Amino acid sequence: MRTPLLALTLAAAAIATACPASAQSTGQINVICSVQAEWCNLMSTVYAKTTGVKVNMTAKGSGEALAQLNAERANPKTDIWFGGTGDPHLQAAEQGLTLEYKSAQLKDLHPWAQKQATDSQYRTVGVYLGPLGFGFNKELLAKKKAQPPASWADLLKPEFKGEVQMANPASSGTAYTMIATLVQLMGEEKAFDYMKKLHTNISTYTRSGTAPVKAAARGETMVSISFVHDVTTEAVNGFPVGSATPSEGTGAEIGSMSIVKNGPNTEAAKKFYEWALTPGGQQFGLAAKQFQLPSNAKVPKDSRMTDPAKIKLINYDYAKYGASAERRRLIARWEKEVMNLPR
Repeated sequence: MRTPLLALTLAAAAIATACPASAQSTGQINVICSVQAEWCNLMSTVYAKTTGVKVNMTAKGSGEALAQLNAERANPKTDIWFGGTGDPHLQAAEQGLTLEYKSAQLKDLHPWAQKQATDSQYRTVGVYLGPLGFGFNKELLAKKKAQPPASWADLLKPEFKGEVQMANPASSGTAYTMIATLVQLMGEEKAFDYMKKLHTNISTYTRSGTAPVKAAARGETMVSISFVHDVTTEAVNGFPVGSATPSEGTGAEIGSMSIVKNGPNTEAAKKFYEWALTPGGQQFGLAAKQFQLPSNAKVPKDSRMTDPAKIKLINYDYAKYGASAERRRLIARWEKEVMNLPR
């Protein structure tokens, strides 16, 4: 396993190759970052040191990021939005919040990343893929003599009452991905019937999509509904967690990146965007112990990353469920019919 110092050195070398000294410049860029803090910090620190550009990085979940861009619509203060589930990026594109920009590197990206660009009329692009599944604390399961959940149906078992955490879909792209996945997998009525039953076993709905798996890792809950790469990160950090993807089928996030329309530093944003799609720019996730599948097909694969070919992925309709009206409708129905039910 790479040490943090070695990872930082390798990342710096990768950027130096992609951004030679002759191309260095001054100036600044304002970035909303919707991946883990370690990834955000590594990107911003090394990019700033190797290009001379000051990076003002703000960490926000996908739902909060979209809300900020809407609030700033009349006077944008953000230049680029990096990472987070793709649905809100598609909604930002639909609402005219992001800039149409077609990268010359699209041909090097996996088809799912290219489709994210075409679906948005080139107002966003895929930067990583992450399947949705479960995290579980092995020690807590052993104490209760319970088996790890392997299906959506398993989460309804009595032994998991009060032992499951998930995020609130109004603030978390992870949780909205779950709702959209279940609707496509089961049909809307059956999906909402399922979520009403699941509510009985939920201990809390967190604000952040990563909070449930962190709680599972630290023994605060037995099971989390999470992207499986977040579970891998906790396991690599030494916590007693494992992961599974539902046997009935599951969805996946296409983590995306968008340039904000009429941002204060658009030319600097385009340079950052291009660099973030290079193989060098896409190695920061792994350097920060994040295990999403990078969108550039030339990035070396890591064995700890979930192979999409080995799990049952549904044919997720990113265009439909990434639309603003559909997202609002489904979240509003969840808030009305599920969130405030008694347990």
